[in-house]
Parts: sequence; C-alpha cells; structure tokens
Amino acid sequence: MLDRDAFSAWLNLNIIKIEKGNCTLSCTVNSQMLNGFDILHGGITYSLSDSALAFAANAYGYKCVSVETSISHLYPVKNNQALTITANEIHRGKSIGVYQVEILNDENQLISKFKGTVHISKDVW
Repeated sequence: MLDRDAFSAWLNLNIIKIEKGNCTLSCTVNSQMLNGFDILHGGITYSLSDSALAFAANAYGYKCVSVETSISHLYPVKNNQALTITANEIHRGKSIGVYQVEILNDENQLISKFKGTVHISKDVW
C-alpha cells in the first residue's frame, strides 16, 4: 500500500515506525505547504493525520478505509518546522477501528489532534 501511495510520498513523509495499530511518521514543512498567512495549511495537517491513520489501520494486512474523521488544529506551524505524526489504535473490532492521531512540532507542542474511524474489510491487500 505504501509503495503505491503517491500522495504520502508528495508530502515527504518519513517512516519512523509502522506496526499493527500504530504508526509514527515525520515530515518537515516546506513553503508549498503554507497558506496565505505563512502557516501550515490545515489540509496538510489533515492529510498527514489521514496517512498515519491509514498506515496504522492497514498494518494488519486487511484493507481499511476511513468512514469518519475529525481534526482540531491547536497551534500554528511555520515553514521548516519538523513534525512528528503518531497514530494509535483506540479500538479494533471485526469491522470497525478507531484511531487517534497527534502531531507534535519540533518544540514538542501539540499542534493537532485527529480522530478517525475506519471500516475493516475482509479483503487483504
């Protein structure tokens, strides 16, 4: 899945750890990710979180797709800041999984909190 994920590659995500139900990634903000206020665009923060959710949920080998997500943006991010994105499984049942994703900046400040629910299919990928 990761090898075919062109969008995550475009985000310049670096994999620190991927295991069943958990994932840690890193990324450095670049100027193309900034909005008109010269801070990280919320869509990028969301996308980083969504990728971490996908890697954590799909690490079991079964195809998972999100069915509901939400994000809170808590602190602005500037150009060239390093980010750490961590997804943790809260619950995994037969057909539904729930995950929490936190993004920290290089000063260890929580910049966003994301919650995602996935549908777990019986299809292997």
